[in-house]
Amino acid sequence: MNNAFAPAHEVGAGQLPVSLKNNPYVDGWLSLARDGCIDAYTGKVELGQGIVTALAQIVADELLVDIASVRMVPASTQYSPDESITSGSLSVQHSGLSLRAVCAQTRNLFVQAAARKFNVVPSTVTVLNGEFVSGGRACGSYWQLAGEVDLHVRAEMPDAMLASTRRDYVGTNYRPFGLEQKTQGTYPFIHDLAMERMVHGRVLRPPSPYAVLGDLDLADWRSIPGIVGIVRNGSLIGVIAEQEYIAERVLRQIARAAVWAERDSLPSQRELSAWLRSRESETTVIERKPEHSGAVATYAEKWFSGDFLKPFIKHASIGPSCAYAQVTASTGLRVWSHSQGIHNLKTDLCAAFRMEPSRVEVQHVPGSGCYGHNGADDVAYDAAWLSLHADNRPVRVQWSRSDELNWSPLGSAMSVRIEADVDENAKVVEWRHTVWGPGHSLRPGRAATPTLLGSWYAEDAFPALSSINAPQSSGGGADRNIVPLYDFPHCALICHRALDISLRSSALRALGAFGNVFAIESMVDDIALAYGRDPLQYRLDNLSDPRAIAVLVKAAGLAGWNFDPERINDDDTGMGIGFARYKTGGAYCAVIAKVNVTHEIRVESLFIAVDVGEVINPEGVIQQIEGGAIQATSWTLYEQARFDAKGLVDGDWETYPIIRFSQVPDVIVEILPGAGRPPVGAGEPSLGPTAAAIGNAVRAALGVRVRNLPISPDEVVRAMEPGLAQ
Repeated sequence: MNNAFAPAHEVGAGQLPVSLKNNPYVDGWLSLARDGCIDAYTGKVELGQGIVTALAQIVADELLVDIASVRMVPASTQYSPDESITSGSLSVQHSGLSLRAVCAQTRNLFVQAAARKFNVVPSTVTVLNGEFVSGGRACGSYWQLAGEVDLHVRAEMPDAMLASTRRDYVGTNYRPFGLEQKTQGTYPFIHDLAMERMVHGRVLRPPSPYAVLGDLDLADWRSIPGIVGIVRNGSLIGVIAEQEYIAERVLRQIARAAVWAERDSLPSQRELSAWLRSRESETTVIERKPEHSGAVATYAEKWFSGDFLKPFIKHASIGPSCAYAQVTASTGLRVWSHSQGIHNLKTDLCAAFRMEPSRVEVQHVPGSGCYGHNGADDVAYDAAWLSLHADNRPVRVQWSRSDELNWSPLGSAMSVRIEADVDENAKVVEWRHTVWGPGHSLRPGRAATPTLLGSWYAEDAFPALSSINAPQSSGGGADRNIVPLYDFPHCALICHRALDISLRSSALRALGAFGNVFAIESMVDDIALAYGRDPLQYRLDNLSDPRAIAVLVKAAGLAGWNFDPERINDDDTGMGIGFARYKTGGAYCAVIAKVNVTHEIRVESLFIAVDVGEVINPEGVIQQIEGGAIQATSWTLYEQARFDAKGLVDGDWETYPIIRFSQVPDVIVEILPGAGRPPVGAGEPSLGPTAAAIGNAVRAALGVRVRNLPISPDEVVRAMEPGLAQ
């Protein structure tokens, strides 16, 4: 697979945003509609994070128009810029800054046009709600001047002096588009689409990753009333029916009759960490100081070490993946999908079905419950495959709950070891961090062959690929946030990407940052406490970045942090800190968790301070930070993907629990001023720090360091076993 990942860090002054470099024409981003609207195009898609609203706020302020005149056009491969994937807290950074630059250039092109047409000096032309004025004289509107301006020009980074300073919308809590429809149950989710002559499809999934389907006579099922077709291709069987319940019922009958050849490929659950470390791997050294010897420094007073485990986590979308597809001679293949990357999905569909790109279109339609690479792309393959056998009729495919839990890509497991050499003043003199596990990306569109699940089980199957890691310049994968922000003089940071893992894993919110921050912040706490230091003050003493210090101080103030070593482990409550700068160069986030431990571990409160640079929509930022913190609470206390020797088990909510509403903690979020820096995204910074804060709070409450996630009662008991207790 190639490493075509977008850079994660801020662009330099005067440089075009990466999305604009790849989609360089202004009219690929904006057009003036005859109905008085401005159509704005983006390759980023709405996943419930409010990105479309935030982008419209940017467009309105930069063009100096009313936001009601801005129409955000749903993404399609036919007319939307190719911005790869909507992921990684990068949408405002990539698409927002591209639109801001394009809008500034467009506004100035129209100012020049107005000046020419009305023979006035450009510097005298101002814009008020889309109307151009010079010295009190009306010079037309965007729409009246449209014939004077050619927008098919290459985008240029406008002079900073010409950028809009209006902030009527940016920085305000503008209500998200579609909020009313969601509260009223009328929001157009993909599951609700209805098309003329639509039929329903289901695809049989194998019982385990390496299963091969044996002989099976399908004739009797093909004659059942309501069945449109039953097709087989290798180990794939698909049912097409007039009604959804017929497709579902017949598929269950076929599943009971199917005979599969399976083989073992997995260790016992308890051996996961050792198994990850034993796999063939590809090694990357992230940073290794020349003076590092690999041995304990002679001037170190103490040596600390810890082994941590983040298990495989299921994507666990609330709404099962769904897609529609139709093939006709005139239109080719049309697909409706809630994919995070419609252009990448199109690339893999073209490869899987050997179609010319001009014959394939993917239209985005919002889904529900997406935290990374879920089953949206795979179910689109299912629908596309079945549409080839549906006599020009549109096919709707919706996965079952079991398919969603056991065949959507997993969040990758990580085994982490940290060692630290510390001097007599509690200063870390050497820090060693090693991570083992599969990569964190198996998204479509980045390899020579498809990563779509169904394409790996066809008669002429494409090879099953190993997940990869993005390079550090794009935020990394398993090594995301492996670089500590603390002022440690020497660091050795190593990532072993495990190959040939039968469980299919890919991008899940925060990627490796979740496991790495949990491990780093646990170790930092252990060192501080071993020297009798306040964990908050110890962090402040080892940081020189003022923005990092500011979020820690603010979070401590929100929580009323008051460290008293005499109170550790003296009752059932505890407070703990977690901190990170996401992707090492993104948003700063500090979390303080308050937990209560009785027969179970309950997180009562999370106090969070965050610095995301420029804030487009404060309420949107708070919602993203809250959502990340709540999901991190679920991962930290409840979630792990269990498996037997052949594959995953637990295909329903009873056996794979996620956090319940009654278990959701109070979350208090405060946004700090961004120090005049550009926006860096808010979707993922809070996950790692929240996990670390909970782990440290549990240690404060019980005096026990739990290093294996989730921090369940069983893991607490195990951590108390001789040889493991702290």
